[in-house]
Amino acid sequence: MRKNLLLLLFVPLLVLSACFKDKSPDPKQTVLNEDGNIKIYLAAHPEISATKDTSGVYYQILNPGTGTHAGPNATVTIDYSGQLFSGVSIAGQTDYSNKLNTLLTGWQIGIPMIATGGQILLIVPSRLAYGVYGTSQVPPNSIVIFNITLKKIVQ
Repeated sequence: MRKNLLLLLFVPLLVLSACFKDKSPDPKQTVLNEDGNIKIYLAAHPEISATKDTSGVYYQILNPGTGTHAGPNATVTIDYSGQLFSGVSIAGQTDYSNKLNTLLTGWQIGIPMIATGGQILLIVPSRLAYGVYGTSQVPPNSIVIFNITLKKIVQ
């Protein structure tokens, strides 16, 4: 009797669950929402005079640096710090070194804009940062602000 009762309760739930459509966000709408949120943030922070790249990354070159710029296969050494729009800091690092083409897409876009010794502020939409998965410190779908100093380039 209990098995029949459980079956009677379970089957309608199964049928009803099939009726609901996938509620995952529309990627185009996410891009528009994030861009709007970045514009609101910039309006509230007039000390930042960021420019929008065609990729959707906003950047402000604080110091252009001197010398050559990093190519996609270069190994770069950087100091960086990051924060969420809420002001919560995420882990930064000094003397972090890695191939440019393995870094966050937003970094791959921004770092080549400066030369050795240069400093850049990047406001990176979630799709070009940590995406839908986030990290232990960055919630999913978070826009992240990075301050990056390029210390060394090995082409």
